[in-house]
Amino acid sequence: MADSSLTERKIMEVLEWTYDKALTGGMGIDSAQELADSYLKESGSLENKINSLIRWQNTKSATSGFLTGIGGLATMPVAVPANFASVMFVQIRMVAAIAYMCGYDIKDDQVKTFVYACLTGNAIKDMLKDVGIIVGSKLTRKAIESISGKMLIEINKRVGFRLFTKFGTKGVINLGKAIPLVGGVIGASFDGISTNIVGNTARDLFLPNAQFSRLMKDVV
Repeated sequence: MADSSLTERKIMEVLEWTYDKALTGGMGIDSAQELADSYLKESGSLENKINSLIRWQNTKSATSGFLTGIGGLATMPVAVPANFASVMFVQIRMVAAIAYMCGYDIKDDQVKTFVYACLTGNAIKDMLKDVGIIVGSKLTRKAIESISGKMLIEINKRVGFRLFTKFGTKGVINLGKAIPLVGGVIGASFDGISTNIVGNTARDLFLPNAQFSRLMKDVV
């Protein structure tokens, strides 16, 4: 039997694989861009549209058939628990959609790294401080696009470590209580707490003129 326990290396490989699937979609599954476009058509401010995306991602069933519809676990580069893979898809696609709605090129490595960083939720503020990113009341697009390759590697390392700490071998059993699982792998109801935190973090990071200071207020 393949070892499905999580390691930091496995987590990063799953993130890369999942990000690609979130961007391409297919087989009845909306890509991050298609998901974003569906909300951009709504009336109201951009912030209201993003909040709508976050809110309704908490109540819709998550992309039915993901694991089988676009290759599923059989095509993953490593063996990981099915619910962990589903968590990553739901949250990465949502964050990438938010970044796209805010005008970012979600194919850029810098943007992809910050999408990953949003998965750590409130821990993002300490992570940015640790790698030496100095920001004021908000993190501008120019600042994100100027991040060096070396710094991207450092951020990714910290993302892997924090997600491993959060969703390690013991923690992964509880994921069914946190987010919707795809394709009927586990029939659990979704309380939305984890996805709300991640979605709000992405909104405050990517939205122009957003109150990024809410994330950074404790970082001095």
